[in-house]
Amino acid sequence: MNIETKRLLIRPYEVSDSKEASTFLLHPEAMHYIPETFETVEEVTHFLQENRDAYFPVCLKETGEIIGHLFFKAFFGSHSYEIGWIFHPDYHRKGYAKEAANAVLAYGFLKKEIHRVIATCQPENEGSWRLMDSLGMRREGYFKQCIPKGDTWWDEYYYAILKEEWHQLLSKNII
Repeated sequence: MNIETKRLLIRPYEVSDSKEASTFLLHPEAMHYIPETFETVEEVTHFLQENRDAYFPVCLKETGEIIGHLFFKAFFGSHSYEIGWIFHPDYHRKGYAKEAANAVLAYGFLKKEIHRVIATCQPENEGSWRLMDSLGMRREGYFKQCIPKGDTWWDEYYYAILKEEWHQLLSKNII
């Protein structure tokens, strides 16, 4: 998957990307709401190699710098996918996550002909659920204490959008 937007390139990970991806995958603020934890560049390298089909770096087109990544993988069979994102805090609130997620949703609905895309986040992760709202996704569920994180349990919001809903938003220039 290679996707270009006005400002971004979304592509497969390369082995040489691990150190740059570690700038956000080892960043406590970026990883605060993520169940996976990494302590070394080597752990990041192993994780990215094992999950090359699901994680895609988001790069600035002008510089090639990796500023975050998207998760995009089949969720229930080939008709439903899950999308997720992590961006370095230096790139929060600049529209990059929305630009990248919109491009991947378009890829999924137009190229892969996916029927449904879901996304999840913790209720405390306001930036993430606001992004889901802005993408036209609908909140379908609130699951209590469903994600283990250390000695605690996190609640989770569950969002989704159907292909037909996405097309309606697109036709109205809402997304």
